[in-house]
Amino acid sequence: MRAPSGLSPSLLPPFFLLLCASGLVKGGEAGAVTCGSVLKLLNTRHNVRLHSHEVKYGSGSGQQSVTGVEASDDANSYWRIRGKIDGSCQRGAPVKCGQAVRLTHVNTGKNLHTHHFPSPLSNNQEVSAFGDDGEGDDLDVWTVQCSGTYWDRNDAVRFKHIGTDAFLSVTGEQYGHPIRGQREVHGMHSPNQHNYWKAMEGVFIKPSLDSTKHDEL
Repeated sequence: MRAPSGLSPSLLPPFFLLLCASGLVKGGEAGAVTCGSVLKLLNTRHNVRLHSHEVKYGSGSGQQSVTGVEASDDANSYWRIRGKIDGSCQRGAPVKCGQAVRLTHVNTGKNLHTHHFPSPLSNNQEVSAFGDDGEGDDLDVWTVQCSGTYWDRNDAVRFKHIGTDAFLSVTGEQYGHPIRGQREVHGMHSPNQHNYWKAMEGVFIKPSLDSTKHDEL
């Protein structure tokens, strides 16, 4: 099975490569987003994908920046869905609406994070990528807000930060050099059209009643 477009096999975590080589995961079909899935997230209002890279903020926390990009084939837009703590989101289990998750940036191993720093362009709440090898702190945890029982790949959802009650959002502000054209991603304290996200390109582990077995989707 080929890696998703724009994602070099050398940049994938070992478990991801193993699953792909075994033909156990596959994307593009209807169903739930599952724990351990690696995917891109599209902001449905501004048509940009959640993105990060080894560029730090020049103000605020100085942590790794998180932005929105229009390109659909950028390898720096892949995120892995994990539980609040290790073992709390069993690989292949459907993510429930209201469940607490961490989103780990595949290429840098940092978690989607927010805190009480102002964002550089809109003066909303700064969103950064934080930690090392997937381990950060309590401010890396978000709840998935959706209308059904599970997070469905076809539905737009919100991510609400547990520590600050902010929603992961984009309102259209654009950066200049060195990340010209990328959009600011920030936290907002009101649910609105700017904080809907949809699962896009990626690979998804099929849910299974038998946790020791993962069949192809």
